[in-house]
Amino acid sequence: MSKIEVNTIEPQCGTTLTVGAAGTTVTVPSNVVKSNALQASDAGNIIKQCGTTVTLGATGDTIALASGASQTGFGRTGTVDWVTTPKVTGDSPITAVTGKGYFLNTTAGTITVNLPAGAAGSIVSMADYAATWQTNNVTVAPNGSEKMGGRASNATLNTEGQSVTFVYVDSTQGWINTMDSTSNVRAVAFVTATGGTPSSGAICGNCKVHTFTGPGTFCVSAISVTPACNQVSYIVVAGGGAGGTSQDGHQAGGGGAGGFREDKSPITPYTASPLDGAGNISVTASPYSIVAGGGGAASGSPLTKGANGADSSFSTITSSGGGGGGAGSNPGTCRPGSNGGSGGGSGGADQPPAPGGTGNTPPFSPSQGFPGGPGAPGSGAGASGGGATGCGARSPCAGTTHAGGAGATTEITASPVVYSEGGPTLASSSPGGGVAGPDNSGDGGQGSMNGGGTGNGGSGVVILRYKFQ
Repeated sequence: MSKIEVNTIEPQCGTTLTVGAAGTTVTVPSNVVKSNALQASDAGNIIKQCGTTVTLGATGDTIALASGASQTGFGRTGTVDWVTTPKVTGDSPITAVTGKGYFLNTTAGTITVNLPAGAAGSIVSMADYAATWQTNNVTVAPNGSEKMGGRASNATLNTEGQSVTFVYVDSTQGWINTMDSTSNVRAVAFVTATGGTPSSGAICGNCKVHTFTGPGTFCVSAISVTPACNQVSYIVVAGGGAGGTSQDGHQAGGGGAGGFREDKSPITPYTASPLDGAGNISVTASPYSIVAGGGGAASGSPLTKGANGADSSFSTITSSGGGGGGAGSNPGTCRPGSNGGSGGGSGGADQPPAPGGTGNTPPFSPSQGFPGGPGAPGSGAGASGGGATGCGARSPCAGTTHAGGAGATTEITASPVVYSEGGPTLASSSPGGGVAGPDNSGDGGQGSMNGGGTGNGGSGVVILRYKFQ
């Protein structure tokens, strides 16, 4: 095979260089470097030089670095190539590479990221993968004695949904954060709502509580994409009934407690009352009217039944006001206790005893309350009102106090609180009139004795609890 070796081939006619004659095939191997003086068709890699401009490839080509190869001198334009496999706590510490972005998942614990040795223009980005940096932080450590924003110390990323980009500038400032987003756009994970009196902070880590002591609106502005996260826990406590009034040594009945209904969502764990299970409620993004009923008003007139408490409600759940206590009289038609969420206690008389009011009216399962106690025959002794978890009972005699039916204890607000206790009877030796049920307790009011004043029923309350983070 003949071979010609020369240093330079120059055009013979102007700037036109002809290689081969008509009908001759000239082959240029694909791995030969072509210049502006000699180009073949786009059959292989092309490096073209025109003056001081070097062109890699041709139109439509993709220029790729071989596996394991690296580039220098090209610089970056303020962007990174994202590593789309999230880094987790078990990967910590993570050695970052310039030009890369990392999704950091701190669900299981904290993560440390060690930055590469800084060179002007080096760039590294990080993003909060699971929106958990506020719980488990990310520590960003510069290389050796290099600086972060002018200080030779680590940086901490602790904002939910944060994403940051660090660029190395020089030895004076080191790595500077050039982009910082704290508004990571995500589908809503939990319920967002306002209304009533919300808890000042998180309850049991991830829950929020709203308390309504009067009329109000629970405004749900956003719900979760996960249906189970939209179920709320609640208690709905109606106003308690007032105690009855009496005269002539007879004892009036105590007021019945306001109806008590509760349901606990599985995602808001706490110790509920035995009455848990009133019915699941999953909210939508809409307003919900809330009613917290008032307590029954005491009567200033003798021989009068106590007034019933008012109903309370939330969504499809209504609790009935407690029944008023019966009057203590002989004879009289006002002696039976009134029906309600819990029944009012009967008033005492010398005549045959009157019945206590029926509880759980209208009926629900679990029961919203118990009956009031019946009067005692021939003694003038009255009976206490029913409570959320126990019946009222008659006094042994007209001269003694008898406690009302037991209430319900729940920890929906994180601490145990008793609601909806029945109103007690009043002893003849007690100074003054009957004691009112406390505000927002749903307790029945105390009945009177010998014409003394009666106690108002305690007002109701509605409390909602949901997971918000």
